[in-house]
Amino acid sequence: MRRLMFLLIGALSASYARADEPPPGFARLADVAPDVIQEMRYAGADNFTGEPVPGYRAPQCWLRTEAAKALAAAQKDARARGVSLVVYDCYRPLRAVSAFVDWSRNADQRTKAAHYPRIDKSALFPEGYIAEHSTHSTGLAVDIGVKGWNFGTPFDFFDPRSWTKGKTSKTARAHRDALVALMRRHGFDNYPREWWHFTYKGADGAPSYDAEIK
Repeated sequence: MRRLMFLLIGALSASYARADEPPPGFARLADVAPDVIQEMRYAGADNFTGEPVPGYRAPQCWLRTEAAKALAAAQKDARARGVSLVVYDCYRPLRAVSAFVDWSRNADQRTKAAHYPRIDKSALFPEGYIAEHSTHSTGLAVDIGVKGWNFGTPFDFFDPRSWTKGKTSKTARAHRDALVALMRRHGFDNYPREWWHFTYKGADGAPSYDAEIK
């Protein structure tokens, strides 16, 4: 039933966008902030599922236009400090969220050591490491880091050590705090269980979409 709901909502939402374009009110980050580094993990196999995720046909960051512009301002701020932001995920189609649910229920453990060594994959949703209703699908959330900085854990490492205020090295603590401060200045709030996850606050009530990223 839940999968059917995702597909129905996705079919309705995707109908508002041309097949080759982002949903209405969205922008390609490459058009707004071309110097932000894009390492879109779910378009390839370097992610917690171990394979490309449905909905990601191209390694492109799409965001709602207001979030993309805010991220461009954050990048300008970062550049003034001699560093660059790197994005790992932006808009996430509903079909990808549904695929994460399916993955959490199968027997595949190939990425356990790299991504969830101390927790059973079936607990990743209940423990809040993956969201069944993700703000990523609204185009307001972004997973982000700073190129070359040590944050104590990799992206998508599901463990208390990845919590923004979790125990880590002095260097990683300074980097996490600096990233949170940078993003907050430009309207993004951090999710406390993931140092990399930020949500733009300027568009409450935005709809979710299932348009495929191309």
